[in-house]
Order: sequence, then C-alpha cells, then structure tokens
Amino acid sequence: MVGLPALGTEPTIAIKVFSAGTAACIADIITFPLDVAKVRLQIQGESTVSQTITQVSQALNNPTTPRYKGMFGTLLTIAKQEGPKSLYNGLCAGLQRQMAFASVRIGFYDSVRSFYHQKLSGSNKQSSSPGVIVRILAGITTGGMAVVCAQPTDVVKVRMQAQITGTPKRYTGTIQAYRLIGQQEGVKGLWKGTLPNVTRNAIVNASELVAYDLIKEAILRHELMSDNPPCHFMSAFGAGFCATVVASPVDVVKTRYMNSYKGQYTGAVDCAIKMAKEGGPMAFYKGFMPSFIRLGSWNICMFVTFEQLKRLFVAVGEGQLLSGSIPSPGYAPIFQFLVEPPSSPAKVDNFYKKRMNQWDI
Repeated sequence: MVGLPALGTEPTIAIKVFSAGTAACIADIITFPLDVAKVRLQIQGESTVSQTITQVSQALNNPTTPRYKGMFGTLLTIAKQEGPKSLYNGLCAGLQRQMAFASVRIGFYDSVRSFYHQKLSGSNKQSSSPGVIVRILAGITTGGMAVVCAQPTDVVKVRMQAQITGTPKRYTGTIQAYRLIGQQEGVKGLWKGTLPNVTRNAIVNASELVAYDLIKEAILRHELMSDNPPCHFMSAFGAGFCATVVASPVDVVKTRYMNSYKGQYTGAVDCAIKMAKEGGPMAFYKGFMPSFIRLGSWNICMFVTFEQLKRLFVAVGEGQLLSGSIPSPGYAPIFQFLVEPPSSPAKVDNFYKKRMNQWDI
C-alpha cells in the first residue's frame, strides 16, 4: 500500500481547511519558479514592461524581442540574468495567498457541496452522489469566497513576480508593497482586478475541483486504482488540464491587469479589448503551456499532499497512527519514536522489524 489508507470517518472542517492551506503552501514552494515564468511570459509585450525589458536588454547587448521563449527557456533566462533567487520573487506573498485562499476554496468545498446537495435534492436523497451542477455551484461559491479573503495577497504576489532583478524595483519587500500600494493607489489598489480574479477563480475552482471529483470517482468506481496517491496523482493531472483550458484567457487578463500601472487600463474589460487588438485571439492563450505545466504540477503536489494530510491528522486525532492499528507510511515511525521512544536496543530492533513487516519490505 502507498501512503495512508482511506479514511473511515469524515474529517472535520478544521482539518480540511488547515490541510488545504498547508498542502497549497507545499505545492507553491515546489512549483513557484514555474509560476514566476508563467507571469513573465504573460506580461511580455506590455508597453510599460517592454520599456524596462528594452533597457535591460540594451545593457546586456541582447535582442529585445522576445526576451523569453518557452517555459524552460524563461527559467534559464531568469536564472542566468537575474540569479536563481529571482525564481522565488514574491514567494512570501504567494504563501500568504495560499493560506488565505486555498484554505477557503478547497477546505470548504465539501461542506458547501453537501449544503447545495441537501437544499437542491431534498433530504430523501442525501445518500446519493451530488450531481455535476451541484459540484459546479460549490466550486464557484468557494472560489468567489476565497478571492474576497485573499485578493490583496494576489496583487502583491503578481507584482513581486513581475519585477526584474537588475532594474529599479517597484517594491523591496512584501510589507512595503502592501503599504505603497495602499498609499499610492488607495485601498482599491489592493483589490485591483477583483472582478477578473473572481471570474478566473470561480472558473478554475469549478473546473479543477469538479474534474478532480469526477475523475477520482470514475477511477474508484471502475476499480482501476485504489484510493491512494497514484489515483490522486492521475485525478489531479486531469483536473489541472481541464482548469488550464477553461481558465487561461481570464488568467492572462487578470495577470496583465493586476500588474499594470495606475491609469494604464480603465478596467479589466479595457485590458481584454486592448489585448485582443494588439495580439488577436491567441493573446488570451499566451503562455498556455507554462500555465498547464505550472497548474498541472501544482495540482498534483497539492491534491496528493492534501489527501495525505487529511488522513494523517484524522489518524493522529483518533490515535490510530501511533497505536499501530493501521499500516503506517514512512514518516509514521517518527511520531511513534518521539511519543514512545524504545527503552533498549532490543526494543529498537523490534520496533523497526515490526514496521518493516507492515511495509512488506
């Protein structure tokens, strides 16, 4: 068996919320360079950014257009010209965003889905599986709720990621970014791009969570895999692809608008119109492959970690993990060793022999 076994009891909302936020932070740390590359590719071609790029390129005696080519080319360019540290520009704001954002949109999804299912189908059908419409409504609701909580962190994250090392920086740190945006653009500046972000995240959340739900259920129903990390991996990969296809146009508009200077666009609609005029329909799918690589890998990291964290916290809460009543994953002996350290070398030997038998080694 891979990982912890399927849950016998439903996790509490607190466990789901904390697990979702923690899993999202872990996924962000792993995939953050991909997100930075995606943002750089999406804003490439903006007039204000192009001026900065031209200045840097002249200093480096490099061609100005295009500066970035492809996901991996962008990663290499940033690492060579700005240093590897630049691949984590805005990480602090990104982690703040995930704790405020993912905790709500993912942690509350099951509860909101159950609520809608109860209200729309009636109490006599509670044992049935929620329909696709119910799942979509739940995804849209929690996605919108999450934006209300996390929009300022998203604005700061995008602006920090867009900064090019070696040129004058708009912001020197996350806290200063919050303060300067508030001073220069007012409170509205911290909520800039809320409309496209609500739209984007409602679409992403609905497509991502619903796709994950349905793919996972189909795999389990047809007994293609058991309810373990390989199943979660495949479900998350499919969810990432669906979310990228559906949300890419809105994501590009959101990134462009949130990174814009005051007065550059009159609104998200104006930003979309100017993008269409300058680059045509394909401008809305700029950076599609980077978006898919980033969102697909993020989904895999997040959902696999999320499922395991839920099971871990439930098992620890019920005392199953430490008592040895369930087969434990590789990290479980650490908990038991700390709580009940063996008192002799013979007991240490028996302790690890017991665990090796559980892992079928």
